[in-house]
Amino acid sequence: MSTLTDRPRPAGREEQASSGRWWALVVLALAQLMVVLDATIVNIALPTAQADLAFDDAGRQWVVTGYALAFGSLLLLGGRLSDFFGRKRMFVIGLIGFALASALGGAAQNLEVLIFARALQGAFGAALAPAALSLLSTTFTEPAERGKAFGIFGAISGAGGGIGLLLGGVLTEYVSWRWCLYVNLVIAAIAVLGAFLKLKDEPIAAHGKIDIPGAVTAIAGLVALVYGLANAETDGWTDVMTLGPIIAGLIILGLFIAIERRVAHPLLPLRVVLDRNRGGSYISVAITGAGMFGIFLFLTYYLTAILQFTPVRTGLAFLPMLGAVMLTATTAGSILTPKIGPRPLVPVGALVAAGGMLFLTQLDLNSTYAANVLPGLIIIGLGLGLVFAPTQNAATSGVTHADAGVASAMINTVQQIGGSIGTALLSSFAATAASDYLVGKEPTPLAQAQAAIESYHTVFWWSAGFFLLAAVVSAVLFRTGPLDVDPDAPPAMAH
Repeated sequence: MSTLTDRPRPAGREEQASSGRWWALVVLALAQLMVVLDATIVNIALPTAQADLAFDDAGRQWVVTGYALAFGSLLLLGGRLSDFFGRKRMFVIGLIGFALASALGGAAQNLEVLIFARALQGAFGAALAPAALSLLSTTFTEPAERGKAFGIFGAISGAGGGIGLLLGGVLTEYVSWRWCLYVNLVIAAIAVLGAFLKLKDEPIAAHGKIDIPGAVTAIAGLVALVYGLANAETDGWTDVMTLGPIIAGLIILGLFIAIERRVAHPLLPLRVVLDRNRGGSYISVAITGAGMFGIFLFLTYYLTAILQFTPVRTGLAFLPMLGAVMLTATTAGSILTPKIGPRPLVPVGALVAAGGMLFLTQLDLNSTYAANVLPGLIIIGLGLGLVFAPTQNAATSGVTHADAGVASAMINTVQQIGGSIGTALLSSFAATAASDYLVGKEPTPLAQAQAAIESYHTVFWWSAGFFLLAAVVSAVLFRTGPLDVDPDAPPAMAH
């Protein structure tokens, strides 16, 4: 429960508390940036790391999958642990662990150490990400302030992937691929210092036991699901190593839900996900996560393979999109969400993003960045900004503080699963489109370049479809009107 009382405070103290909250937001946003950044920064460094450490493409896949497996499967447990042991404590543990894992990866002399370090990064990221979002949720309880805070946090979440591409390009090209990992030491050091100076946590209420059967089934089910989806990308959908783990994962997750309905202290109380606004935000984020993959990965391929951009230029090419995400997330997303809620904003944002993807389906071998790529990127960014800020706010709205960690973990979990599904589906669609195009044709360089264009078009159409689906789902699921206020906020603040 909140330790604030509802006695009026002297104005100076109120102002001081408010500025303290905004400093807390800076610390939390920095940590969120580090976690989101790491999903893409290493992708840029991988070809150089592969040449340096001499490993094959299967090994390259595991550098990415190792992080996704650990992060995606441990998030729910990480969220619950922050509710039990204190959010600030889990936040600091997550930061320090993430930094040490990054140092290990940066110093890696072989593939095995690099994969182990990436898995460790994922595990500590799973402690860090829910703690950051739940600290944000419990720090900003007044609707207008909350809208602004989630607008900024949502902008960072949406833009982090693109910042990762740029930073990864700069570090790989001018320093070394190892600095794509070492850079986390700098970010984490600043965030840890900020956490001790600026973050305040609430006293932890006495809790029941940790739900061990729930934790085991959640982790096993999510590992199997993410592993199967990762295999789909390389082995195809009909392979036994794809279908087996996916089916097993779904069965184990079904068992997890059955356990959660019966245990006294569930890992994921079903009340958290069954609320229409929170459920709507989780599903919208999962679908949007699947669609976003089409932009970051396949547009990167287009820029590097067809337009011959260097890694740094590729990273810079995404900056206008990030500016657009930040613009709508911090303006319309943060100002309108407290007044009208997520229902009009998220469907409109997803539709705008779908329009931007459709624009990109016109790309061909003679397209230019300024005329044919840039407008689509800006449109997509404007749309995504309207999706991220309200969904992250809705994901943690109206939950008691005792459930804030696990509600925050869910939004990260579904984004991770959505991204994994997007990776697997869109990669297989792209491969099929390229090989279909080449059937009966002489594999000249021109024909192969055209086949690549066909594969990108297929992915952009599917991504537009994902965004369209997100628009429909969010329009149906979200309730009309402003979000629920924080039930644990003191009466003076919960207008």
